[in-house]
Amino acid sequence: MNLYQIDNKIKRCILCDYMVEKFENDTTVSIGNKSEIVIIGEAPANNGWRKSGIAWHDENHNLIPSGIVLKKLLKIIDYTLEDTCFLEAIKCYPKDRKYLKECSDNCRKYLLEQLLIINPKIILTLGDIATKSLLNIKYSKFGAVAGHCFNFNGYEVIPIYHPSPISPLSYNGNVDIFEKVIKEKLKILKK
Repeated sequence: MNLYQIDNKIKRCILCDYMVEKFENDTTVSIGNKSEIVIIGEAPANNGWRKSGIAWHDENHNLIPSGIVLKKLLKIIDYTLEDTCFLEAIKCYPKDRKYLKECSDNCRKYLLEQLLIINPKIILTLGDIATKSLLNIKYSKFGAVAGHCFNFNGYEVIPIYHPSPISPLSYNGNVDIFEKVIKEKLKILKK
């Protein structure tokens, strides 16, 4: 099985048809220059890479606001957006947030297949839905898990605050996580 074959399975999937919009760009993986770090988002943004074909960019190929924040955070660990691989926990655009949990459950098998192929060293989950999709854990507040390391199937998973600028923690809440936790994990992995 390869990433292209998984994308074809996702394209044919009908489990969430009444809950989601499909995209012309059927690629559900943005492969980076390095495969050490995979970033997992919640679901495709309606104006994002699934329409533009470029992760973190809109249809006009401009960096979206979340991409601007994430770019600054990745600079802390000497990475660029282009260095990282990017996946979404939910592969299509949910028409309503009430469908997030069900769509996430339906897409989990595809996410796990993609991770098995990419085989990253570190997985960063952006926010609550992406974190729960992968780790399937319970917590009262996202802050209880943000910046902590979890082992999942041999991967180091680090939940971070979503880089959306509408969140007050998108940059400031993540700086310490990047400076202390992720930087340290990368040092250990490179030994």
